[in-house]
Amino acid sequence: MAYYTQHQTGSIVERLLAGSAFALERAAARYAHYRVYSESLSELRALSDRELEDIGLHRSSLKTIARQAADRSVTLK
Repeated sequence: MAYYTQHQTGSIVERLLAGSAFALERAAARYAHYRVYSESLSELRALSDRELEDIGLHRSSLKTIARQAADRSVTLK
């Protein structure tokens, strides 16, 4: 007669700690992403329309540019 045994690697506590560590790492990455986005957007909004025009930007595209800057600098898992 055949039977199946399930082999678990690590205890429940180890798995819970690993899951918690992953969640904390993800939260830290999302916060870092938000900070870069927020700082970039703030700096871009501080520029005058003339300064934005000089560098080839329009005020309507500032959120997109700030998001792209955050995406490049912080990798989310």
